[in-house]
Amino acid sequence: MTMTHEVSRFGHVELDEMPDDLRERIAPIAERSGFVPNVFRALARRPRELRAFLDYHDALMDSDDGLSKAERELVVVASSAVNDCTYCVVAHGAILRIRTKEPELADRVATNPRGVELDPRRRAIVDLALSLTTGSAAFGETELAAARDAGLDDDEIWDVGAITALFALSNRMAHLTAMQPNPEFFAMGR
Repeated sequence: MTMTHEVSRFGHVELDEMPDDLRERIAPIAERSGFVPNVFRALARRPRELRAFLDYHDALMDSDDGLSKAERELVVVASSAVNDCTYCVVAHGAILRIRTKEPELADRVATNPRGVELDPRRRAIVDLALSLTTGSAAFGETELAAARDAGLDDDEIWDVGAITALFALSNRMAHLTAMQPNPEFFAMGR
């Protein structure tokens, strides 16, 4: 089934229309994937904000310290699932499938992050992300102790929290803009 959707309810900017620095930053991603992810096209209508988003995203998601890159994507998919963010679940579900080489994992986390069967480390990561996503005001020592008991160190706990926070923003921007996932994401990593 092929569906045609607008990228965003606020329009979008094509790669060749973006400021030079953004075009240079996004072009390699588009070249590797074969398409320009709609998040860039939608957020490029506000270049300063896109730059800030990309800087924080890259600082969190491209780090080789703390959580693995696959675990970082696990946080995104789980928290985005609870936030009902189709764009982030689909886009980052594709990346999770690729990084883990476990095609079912992303779909299981996306559809039932609270109940999906996971090894103890992944369960702790998802539970921590869900605690921050659904009840951050009540977050405290109980959640930290559970994460530490599962073997997460303070830097890894920080990673989960920072990624969850960034994607709370991303999920809400996707809702605001009615951002649509690129069709290519659906088949990636399967």
